Amino acid sequence: MNSSMINKLPPAERSQLKLGYMRLSDSAPIIVAQELGLYSDYGLDVSLHREVSWANIRDKMIAGAFDACQMLAPMGMATTLGAAGIRAPIISGLVLSLNGNGITLSSSLWSKLHIDSGANVYDPLLTARALKTEINKSKHQLTFASVHNFSTHTLLLRQWLEMAGIDPDTDARIIVLPPEQMVDSLAQGIIDGFCVGEPWNSIAVEHGSGVLATTGVRIWNGAPEKVLAVMESWHGKNPGAHLRLRLALMEACRWMANMDNREQAIQILSQASYLDLPADYLRPSLTGQLFHQRAQDQSEQINFHVFDHLNAGFPWRSDAENMLTQFTPLLGKQIDPERARSLVQRCYRTDLYREAAQLLNIDCPSQDYRDQF
Repeated sequence: MNSSMINKLPPAERSQLKLGYMRLSDSAPIIVAQELGLYSDYGLDVSLHREVSWANIRDKMIAGAFDACQMLAPMGMATTLGAAGIRAPIISGLVLSLNGNGITLSSSLWSKLHIDSGANVYDPLLTARALKTEINKSKHQLTFASVHNFSTHTLLLRQWLEMAGIDPDTDARIIVLPPEQMVDSLAQGIIDGFCVGEPWNSIAVEHGSGVLATTGVRIWNGAPEKVLAVMESWHGKNPGAHLRLRLALMEACRWMANMDNREQAIQILSQASYLDLPADYLRPSLTGQLFHQRAQDQSEQINFHVFDHLNAGFPWRSDAENMLTQFTPLLGKQIDPERARSLVQRCYRTDLYREAAQLLNIDCPSQDYRDQF
């Protein structure tokens, strides 16, 4: 903490903030910032509120119940566009995490794919092709779940299916379920598989109801996952408070990037007041040691969660435009390129990231667009 820098910050228009988050492993920066006293270091009194669905967390922020929240990377754009059932301008100046998702199939479906055991068999193309063979054989339309239509999860799921020529709109059905309902729905046979953030893949594996078929990092490494979201109007009225909140969370992300801190983070997250889950469920993804099947086929994926390095926090506008393009089938039409660029520039506030990064002496890109991660 740089006391002299903090003393020179513009005052917070309000110091008491309500911040919404989800019961997910990559909520870690939001939670550890509280436990490490980072919010209070920046003069903020933050209360954390756990929600059960992405629609809930978005709607509560729009209604003013939350000052800010953890949000799916594409969700703010979709909401600003009015494509998510509600129209409201949402912005983000900080990406909280990259990657972090898995695609899990029911154990019964996996057994029909006849894939040999071993950590190397969970290649996305291999598993997708095996699934295609089973679909052709059974002539049965499978049902998969994603956490929200406008999420990285939906994009990953569609990309994975399309790798093997499976049409995600006709050969499969994709429904929306809250993360916490995924495991039970899989066990009950309501769905055949899902794409969700951790720890819900690991919980399905541990319960024996699912097999982690592949991971998001193997499909799109560096995919923007969660962002810190605020209403555009809220930022206009509270730029000082917003800056302090970003600074605290950027320090938390930097702390999370140190693998030596991960076990402490796991113990914090597991507490009843936060995720209220056994530490053993949180450990696989946060240490990068994931099991694909119960107690077997462990693979090392150190970049499964990325919180800070590789410019993780920077809200690349090229990533945002890429996501918008991929959502064309769900939108029902192609967004005009100029309108898409205007939307991205409004929602992905690179200027806000650079403002905070400069104060923390964090190097950040000078350009808003990149070719690829």
